[in-house]
Amino acid sequence: MTEQPNESRQQRAARRAGEFPAPPLPLAVPVADSHTHIDITVSEASGGGRDVFGPDPVSGAIAAAANAGVDRLVQVGVDVESSRWGLAKAREHSAVVATVALHPNEAPRLPNLDEALRIIEGLAADERVRGIGETGLDTFRTGAEGRPAQEASFRAHIAIAKRYGKALVIHDRDAHADVLRVLDEEGAPDTVVLHCFSGDEQFATECVRRGYLLSFAGTVTFGSATALRAAAVVTPPDQMLVETDAPYLTPVPYRGRPNASYLIPLTVRALAEAKGVDVDELCTAISGATERAFGHW
Repeated sequence: MTEQPNESRQQRAARRAGEFPAPPLPLAVPVADSHTHIDITVSEASGGGRDVFGPDPVSGAIAAAANAGVDRLVQVGVDVESSRWGLAKAREHSAVVATVALHPNEAPRLPNLDEALRIIEGLAADERVRGIGETGLDTFRTGAEGRPAQEASFRAHIAIAKRYGKALVIHDRDAHADVLRVLDEEGAPDTVVLHCFSGDEQFATECVRRGYLLSFAGTVTFGSATALRAAAVVTPPDQMLVETDAPYLTPVPYRGRPNASYLIPLTVRALAEAKGVDVDELCTAISGATERAFGHW
């Protein structure tokens, strides 16, 4: 079924059919999942009679990831509630750090954007918060009437990232040129991460030139993703991150089923194949890039 711009998260969840996939062969050199939504993942894993990660599903999800060679997770906020939740879990679990933000598609819907941004900034100072995001621009889900608020929110998040010295985690959907324009106008933070990188070779080359980090998700494994794999080829390993965006964007051969951090090895191996490099060497480079982005944990 084709994704629709006005689908809710719940509707997208309903389109993910079947059980969580079996774990792949673990990575010998561990990496981090640089962008995941543990809260949504464990909700799906515990619903409909499923008990995928056990009685303590957050701990179970972390353990399942570790068993696959994914030893650190970046829990990403999309609104005030999920940002608070992520910080709480980052304080509880040493394998988890948090990012906090208002998702670009949430910002136009808020009755009081300034108040929500004030709360996000209050969370940003915490040591367990390592990034500001996901923020950015999305012209696929947000129509013209919501874009001024979306852009204002993006600019505010850029300012927060710079004030607190945190990585800026960008959601960019169908908005490559405008994302670069706003970054140029505001001045980019020291660390910029393009989450679920979706550009082509030309856009990747420009982002690499600027020193940005490109985070590749399960989409790079899709059969139709020839341009995305070309972008991965021109991305230096030391500017490359890997993510799930779980429970979304499950890699092949499980596309359409629920995603989780333990499936990262499938994406890493696809990236190594596309680039023609050794998997262990790529993991080492990705791990180093992740630490430069989000610090040590």
